[in-house]
Amino acid sequence: MRSSEQPEAEPRAQQSASALAGRSGPAEALSVRAENVLKILAVELMGETPPQGKWTPPERLLEKLTYRHLSIARNCGPRTTAEIIRWAQARGKTIKRLPLAGRSLSALWGDTIAKFSTGEISKAEIVTALETSTRRRNTQIPVALQQILLQIISSSGG
Repeated sequence: MRSSEQPEAEPRAQQSASALAGRSGPAEALSVRAENVLKILAVELMGETPPQGKWTPPERLLEKLTYRHLSIARNCGPRTTAEIIRWAQARGKTIKRLPLAGRSLSALWGDTIAKFSTGEISKAEIVTALETSTRRRNTQIPVALQQILLQIISSSGG
């Protein structure tokens, strides 16, 4: 009877493989969250306000979109980022992942503070950490980072 059971297993495997392939096709619709993230980014990147309700992001947005935009966009976690990347890939746009993107804010702050204490940080890295925190609407900045900012501002003579 095993020989009769094996043919059934193959069609199931083929069905699930074709279902997965269908999910990443060009006709894939974005979730509401992903669509909302792209609407916010459309305002920032193109200066255009998308209509309320169902919306298909234009090719111009896709051309300007980078992983950095997704990594610091509000409400764009790992699943939404992966969904948008798959959606863009289905339309011929490859969004390359940043080497340190997708980290939590506490990890980001910890690395920033550690680099500053060893003298290996640039102002650009601090700006990036602050931009990420601001875009995610974080209201808590660690005291150690506040001290770093105070040192930088006071040493610039401003």
